Amino acid sequence: MTDPVSKKAYYSIGEVCDLTGLKPHVLRYWETQFNVLSPTKNRSGNRVYQPKEIKLILLVKHLLYEEGYTIDGARRKLERLRRDEAGVNEAASGIVNAEVVAEIKRDLGNLLQLLSRDAAT
Repeated sequence: MTDPVSKKAYYSIGEVCDLTGLKPHVLRYWETQFNVLSPTKNRSGNRVYQPKEIKLILLVKHLLYEEGYTIDGARRKLERLRRDEAGVNEAASGIVNAEVVAEIKRDLGNLLQLLSRDAAT
């Protein structure tokens, strides 16, 4: 399975929101709370995210929303993982794969609903 996050070198905040299911204000807030999330800005002053930052965003989302960490707890967890760079990459890659599988399941569910509706008419 290909990694949907690695298709481009840079992503806009809107594209990151589409990929992660987050709102722009949430991403901007997280940037103030997690110093590992610091996208660069392009010539126009807009945020541009690299694939590694998107993986970190998905990891933060997982820690906060799925594992129930507080922001402080998630920050400490990321710091522990950062001490071992492979730890962050491994954790983030696992989350990305889980996100891809969840997205595929949602898409298949939607497709099944459409096909069921079409078959009923």
